[in-house]
Amino acid sequence: MGQITLQGVQKSFGPVHIIKGADLDIADGSFVVFVGPSGCGKTTLLRLIAGLEDVTGGAILIDGRNVVDVPPAKRGLSMVFQSYALYPHMSVRGNIAFGLKMAGIAKDEINRKVEAAAATLNLTPYLDRKPRELSGGQRQRVAIGRAIVREPKAFLFDEPLSNLDAALRVQMRLEVTRLQKQLGTTAIYVTHDQVEAMTMADKIVVLNGGKIEQYGSPLELYEKPANLFVAGFIGSPKMNFVTGELAKQQGATTIGVRPEHLKVERDGQGGWHGTVSVAEHLGSDTFLYVDAGPQGMLTARYIGELDLHPGDKVSLIPDPARIHRFDDSGKSIHA
Repeated sequence: MGQITLQGVQKSFGPVHIIKGADLDIADGSFVVFVGPSGCGKTTLLRLIAGLEDVTGGAILIDGRNVVDVPPAKRGLSMVFQSYALYPHMSVRGNIAFGLKMAGIAKDEINRKVEAAAATLNLTPYLDRKPRELSGGQRQRVAIGRAIVREPKAFLFDEPLSNLDAALRVQMRLEVTRLQKQLGTTAIYVTHDQVEAMTMADKIVVLNGGKIEQYGSPLELYEKPANLFVAGFIGSPKMNFVTGELAKQQGATTIGVRPEHLKVERDGQGGWHGTVSVAEHLGSDTFLYVDAGPQGMLTARYIGELDLHPGDKVSLIPDPARIHRFDDSGKSIHA
């Protein structure tokens, strides 16, 4: 079992409040991603769950047991860090087995678990190699293997892919997601990359300034953001925001439209008129950055190739069913 519940969790460093009362229910076997800008408290919250930081207030329950006074080694959790933290003088086999040896597990049992983890992670051919003989992705798999063999109640991942290049990140993202589904173990994963969050998570926790702004499935956050912060953070390119008279006509202080929900017409009559400032032609998509005068700089996404260039006049027509409305406090106004 790996159900994790946070009840009013707070963390302060002296007078500075980092986590400001977090309430959260993480179901057993789910993949939950903490996401938010740098300094929002996501790694601190993960370290509080792990026991690497002391809680200032509140409770952390693992399978119903409050563990705030339980040392990290007794919480039944395994953590995978941003740095691989492998022992350079040990083989892959030795690195994966190290924690089990320290726990006094029998040698035959250690070998069985190491072989099973290596097979799951496609590391069997590399068991006798040293870390320096491995690629970055292979080293990260060794670090994950070291966590797997402990058969924890939950895996805690602290930005484990940030040291990898873009192509390898995508590959490892798929591998980590597949592995979690295969094992069925609860996972909490910290990242600043909202694309990573959207593609990996069962549920996403959006953090900002030490507070949980919203908790829900990726599509919930995309389609029904709770406020301006979540609306602007989830989605790439980010949502367009328009204020003033156009927003008032919608009964809102601010309206938001995602780039993919703007229809682009050359010299069209309706919608918002503007001039293309930058056009990014990616083949699969065309991104247009349009100076729309009083509406400001707007981003439009067109699926496929669109023959438009800087200086071209366009009209951007929002899909009326996909306009998001926000009040003067930034909260979403649902129809």
